[in-house]
Amino acid sequence: MSTPLLPVIFCGGSGTRLWPLSRESHPKQYLALHGDGISMLQKTARRLDGMAEHIPKAAPVVICNNEHRFLAAQQLQEAGIEGSKLVLEPVGRNTAPALTLAALVAEPETVMLAMPVDHVIARLSDFHKAVAVAWQLAKDGAMVTFGITPSRPETGYGYIQKAEAVDCGAFAIRSFTEKPSRELAENYLRSGDYLWNSGLFMVRADQWLKAVAELQPQMLHACQASLIQSSQDMDFIRPHGELFASCPSKSIDYAVMEHLPGNKALGILASVVPMDAGWSDLGAWDSLWDVLPRDACGNAHVGHTLAIDTNDSLLFLSLIHI
Repeated sequence: MSTPLLPVIFCGGSGTRLWPLSRESHPKQYLALHGDGISMLQKTARRLDGMAEHIPKAAPVVICNNEHRFLAAQQLQEAGIEGSKLVLEPVGRNTAPALTLAALVAEPETVMLAMPVDHVIARLSDFHKAVAVAWQLAKDGAMVTFGITPSRPETGYGYIQKAEAVDCGAFAIRSFTEKPSRELAENYLRSGDYLWNSGLFMVRADQWLKAVAELQPQMLHACQASLIQSSQDMDFIRPHGELFASCPSKSIDYAVMEHLPGNKALGILASVVPMDAGWSDLGAWDSLWDVLPRDACGNAHVGHTLAIDTNDSLLFLSLIHI
């Protein structure tokens, strides 16, 4: 049987940059930001629908806040997602501990696809092609990220420098740069050797735990201890609060990925799959504005709105109490 693909959905955070629509009690991941009635969580959970039959898919693991557990469970049920596990973070500790929790509850050879819930993927067929390439690499032991060809000298994203080609259009990674200066970003754009770091990752569970054990032993210990002392009811897994709170707060990039290039002793290939699938990180109002269609007057509408003598504006009808 082929190595299964496990979606790991990062669903924490309060989405404060989309205030007042997104707020602590009902953050953006549970909102239908495109006016289609489908929340960001539901879109992410269904993102692998229609993938090739030869890639078996497991029910997702969702990492979310304890306060939102019933909302997350309800939305997954409404989206027809069955058998998912919800790991309830007592406190937020960034993406590396979240992925470590998922790896500890997964089967060792499961390939995990880590997906932040606030991403937009406009062309799913192109996304599926990139995932299929990454899956081939990850099941053989590589750690894979997805790179976006830069369209402008963006200083708010991380950049990945490509090295030699490895397989099926993928590349080894030479280096990472986090949020470069404008001058550097312009140089990266001209060189053609750099990709935006999408924040999507794929890695086998046992390979991730091997890397964390070597590079972030305190993180692994805290996650293991919190799960040993965890409680479980229905589909909810509750890591021990104080033990998990002792875990360092680090992203996947800082904790592991940036340390892999050149680390021959660890023996985990860091690779990147270029992806052109209409990706966007929906972090704030300006990024929502960028992905919404416009009318003849340059206005973007979400919900039943009416623009009178209005140009180049975002009109958003919220049916949720603020």
